[in-house]
Amino acid sequence: MQNELLRNVAIIAHVDHGKTTLVDEMLKQGGAYRENQETVDRVMDSNDLERERGITILAKNTAIQYGDTKINIVDTPGHADFGGEVERILKMVNGVILLVDAAEGPMPQTRFVLSRALELGHRVIVVVNKIDRPDQRIHEVCDEVLELLLDLDATEEQFDSPTLFCSGRQGTASYSPDVAGTDLKPLFDTILNYIPAPEADTAAPFQMLVSSIDYNEFVGRIAIGRVERGVLKQNQEIAVCNYHNADAPAKKAKAVSMYEFDGLGKAPITEATAGNIIAMSGIGEVTIGDTICVPECVEPLPFVQISAPTVEMTFAINDSPFAGREGKFVTSRQIRERLFRETLKDVSLRVSEIEGAMDAFNVAGRGEMSLSILIETMRREGYEFQVSPPRVLYKEIDGKKCEPIERLVADVPSECVGAVIEKLGSRKGDLLEMTPVGNRMKLEFLVPSRGLFGYRNEFLTDTRGEGIMAGVFDSYAPYKGELSRRNTGSLVSFETGESVSYGLFNAQDRGALFIGPGVEVYAGMVVGVSPKLEDVTVNVCKRKQQTNMRASGSDEALRLVPPRKMSLEQCLEFLGDDELLEVTPKNLRIRKTILNHEKRMKALHGKKS
Repeated sequence: MQNELLRNVAIIAHVDHGKTTLVDEMLKQGGAYRENQETVDRVMDSNDLERERGITILAKNTAIQYGDTKINIVDTPGHADFGGEVERILKMVNGVILLVDAAEGPMPQTRFVLSRALELGHRVIVVVNKIDRPDQRIHEVCDEVLELLLDLDATEEQFDSPTLFCSGRQGTASYSPDVAGTDLKPLFDTILNYIPAPEADTAAPFQMLVSSIDYNEFVGRIAIGRVERGVLKQNQEIAVCNYHNADAPAKKAKAVSMYEFDGLGKAPITEATAGNIIAMSGIGEVTIGDTICVPECVEPLPFVQISAPTVEMTFAINDSPFAGREGKFVTSRQIRERLFRETLKDVSLRVSEIEGAMDAFNVAGRGEMSLSILIETMRREGYEFQVSPPRVLYKEIDGKKCEPIERLVADVPSECVGAVIEKLGSRKGDLLEMTPVGNRMKLEFLVPSRGLFGYRNEFLTDTRGEGIMAGVFDSYAPYKGELSRRNTGSLVSFETGESVSYGLFNAQDRGALFIGPGVEVYAGMVVGVSPKLEDVTVNVCKRKQQTNMRASGSDEALRLVPPRKMSLEQCLEFLGDDELLEVTPKNLRIRKTILNHEKRMKALHGKKS
């Protein structure tokens, strides 16, 4: 039996192809707002970091009422580093809306999320979005989507997916690229007609797979998932089990509160029926992948094994001379608790304690972006700690050392192609194909993940800020040999004190500085970048000697070059193998692992010999 008054659908796409903007319009036209209610753009990106960066980090649930039918919509992240979110969310839905930019066409993450949806047998509605872009190429993009479906071995039914043409910003959809739409009615009608209603066996014992976790300080953890079968009433006894831990006894609990999604909020319900996506609180240690059943019939559901992390960093307590000055949470116990708490929400994150080190933890994730988001979140919460440069996780396959390889697509102006190919070639990248798109070129590479560390800034410089690059994990391949991580050195502060104009003026001839005057520094702190390969020690605290001599020009105002301000991502990209990043709520400081100049030189020459 199917619940014909219900549809569950996820919106999947590459980053920045307009998922969240389209959901905004679906909510407006689906009657989620009162007529006089004030609204904001990208309302689903509720987290501060999401709004600042313009990306979706966490999958969000919402629902609209279209006629008699309720449509549950899941807005998913587009960035490759949050692929774990997408993989598990697809278990909750019966079909997907694949959004493709009318100018960019299918990108690496489009391929990744579509392959996951096709594997689960989901029906796909293809939506070519942003058709009002002046550089749109609708017909070529439609052909590229069909090629992608062929490439991913789509079934005949999936290959014949309906295609709609939308402008998410204007809130219009049409069945033809040449006829402008007036509203999103064609999209809602296609969802109702093409996406199957969920199976709703209400007579069978209750069963629900937990696909997502929300957290609330008042009620604790909130389990979100689709009810696979049966009916559950409020305060009913339940059992929690896990498919990958089938031998463990089921935990007993009670369905204290249940909610269904309604517009932007959750509405409390007293009964949950098969097919609906609900949220449930009152279960203490529930985690993603658990199955909630009735105690009389404990049957765990299989859960998609999330792809393993490929990048790792070490998080440790801050041991710099400025430790404990700016942070609220500085002890290893507090950092440990916070990191393990994050693993409860983020399934693709792994935290492990380092043997013999009480104050350091290895944190592995899907990419630099996911780890930098965690660092920024902790920093804003008042944590103070230091992190190592990112490093890739190797695997041994058939006795060979293998490393993660990324499929990278770069969209660059035609005149910049040579520089990009040369740089990626030196980073062991293999060029797969080149496709001209207007006066630009689309390049596809297979590059070792470690080859992309620190490359984004160089890429933007080489393409004069006009290039777009996006990568997604492809596979593990045999180790490609040594790579130089950085072709510049660091300017390292020689003494502890406060930077002054005179010292900075002398230091700026050696390279570009990261700090201005009046900044507290310590010996071993990195204060700039040197164009040479080796590190240069500078004294930015050096003051001008007071003399009673006067000479023309000696007291002219010193002209300082404005310092280069580094974002968190830029700091992580800059880090050398012998450097750490000190993270506090107020500052980001790059420092040498060994602060003492003499000891550092001994360690360096010891390595060389």
